[in-house]
Amino acid sequence: MQHVEREITAPVVLCDSKGLLNPEAIGFARHPLIQSNLSKNFMKKKKWNYWCVYGENLMFSATISHIDYAAVCFVYILDYETQRFFEKQITIPMGRNVKMPENVLESIKFTNDNLTVQMFHIQGETHLSVTIPDFDNEVLHADLHITHPPNDESLNVVIPKSRNIFQFTAKHHTLPTSGFVKIGDKRYDFNPDYSFAVLDYGRGIWPRNAEWNWAMASQRLGGRRIGLNLGGKWTDGTGMTENAVFINGAMTKIHEDVIFTYDSSNFMNQWKIQTKFSDTVNLTFTPFFERVSTTNVKIVRTEVHQLVGYFDGEILLENHAKLKIRQMLGCSEEHIAKW
Repeated sequence: MQHVEREITAPVVLCDSKGLLNPEAIGFARHPLIQSNLSKNFMKKKKWNYWCVYGENLMFSATISHIDYAAVCFVYILDYETQRFFEKQITIPMGRNVKMPENVLESIKFTNDNLTVQMFHIQGETHLSVTIPDFDNEVLHADLHITHPPNDESLNVVIPKSRNIFQFTAKHHTLPTSGFVKIGDKRYDFNPDYSFAVLDYGRGIWPRNAEWNWAMASQRLGGRRIGLNLGGKWTDGTGMTENAVFINGAMTKIHEDVIFTYDSSNFMNQWKIQTKFSDTVNLTFTPFFERVSTTNVKIVRTEVHQLVGYFDGEILLENHAKLKIRQMLGCSEEHIAKW
C-alpha cells in the first residue's frame, strides 16, 4: 500500500529562489494554499486554466494556457442529444500579452479578433464570458456565473517527479453554474441545481515528453453533489496522487495510484478504472462521444483523446461506506504531449 500523503494546512510557495521545487510544497491541501511562483526553467513552464461546465443539455469548455513559447486558447461544445460538436483554437506565438496568475482563484483573460475569453473571479464567483464571431459559421456568446460555495473543499496537490520536474494542480468540482450559452439562434440555459463546473488549474515544470490519464465528473446523484477526480501515469510512483471524491463539497482523498485500462486502438470501448492495490475504486466508464484534439507544429506535438460517457461502479470511502455510482456523466482522457 502507498503511504498517506502529507496534508498542507498553511500557505506555501511552490518554488524556491532558484526556480526549483520547494520541498515544503509537496503534499495536498483542501484549499488553494499553494502559490505557483514559477520562474526560470525557460521553455519548460506549462500553465493552464481549464473550465468544463456540465449543463443539462450541453457540455461547454474554455481554456487559456501558456506553454512558455506560445499561448493557446480553445473553446468547445458538445450537445448531448444531437452530438453536435465544434472546437475553436487560437495560438499566439510567445503570447507575451497573456499573463497567467500565480494563484488559483485569480482573474485571467485572452483577447483576440477571433476569440475572447474572460475568467473573472470576484466575491466567491467566477464569471466566465466567451465571445467568438465565427464558431462553426455562427456567433457564440457564453455568459456563465460559477459559484464557489464558501465551505467547499478542493483538491490542490503537488506532484514531485524531481526538484526540477514537478506539477501543481488544483481541481475544483461540483461548482453550481447559472447563465447561458448562445450559438446562433440556439440558446442553452444553465440551472445551478443541475449544472456544475469543474476547474483544472495547472502550473508546472514539465519534461519534453509526458503522458497522463484524467477522469472527472461533477453531477447531482441522489440529491447530493458528487465529484470524481482520478489521474494516472504522470503521478504513478511519485508518492502523490490526484485522486479524490467530493460529496456535497467535502473531499475524501484517495492515497493510492489508479490504473486506467482501455483500448488505445478504439477509445470508444469500455474503460476500467481501479485502484492499484485495493478495491477502493472500482469503476467502468462507457463512452458515447470521442473528442480528438491534435497539435503538430514544429517543436510541439500533442494528442488528446477525451471521451464523454457514463461512470458506473463503487468507491469505498474512509468510513467503509460505499459510494455507488450509477450512470454518472463525465469524461475520461488520454493525453500524450511532446512539448
